Amino acid sequence: MNPFLWLITTIIDIYIWILIASAVLSWLVVFNVVNTRNPIVNSIGDFLYRVTEPALRPIRSIMPNLGGIDISPVILIIGLLFLKQLIFWLYVQAFV
Repeated sequence: MNPFLWLITTIIDIYIWILIASAVLSWLVVFNVVNTRNPIVNSIGDFLYRVTEPALRPIRSIMPNLGGIDISPVILIIGLLFLKQLIFWLYVQAFV
């Protein structure tokens, strides 16, 4: 496998896991399982927010209001998985 292709797919996979962690942490905060006054939880939450919000904000501005449900992380994950498969397909088409 091409090292450049490996790097791109690994970055996409890591970002998908960061999106999942951000969604889980937001649920834990909403249901008062974790306390955001804890400095460690606050640092982790701030990091996850700063990393994911620039990619999620444009999706949220396009999506209609679904009440209290935010499906923008799901849409972004599907888009990233599509991008990953597209990169593999383009690599196979170009070098095979």
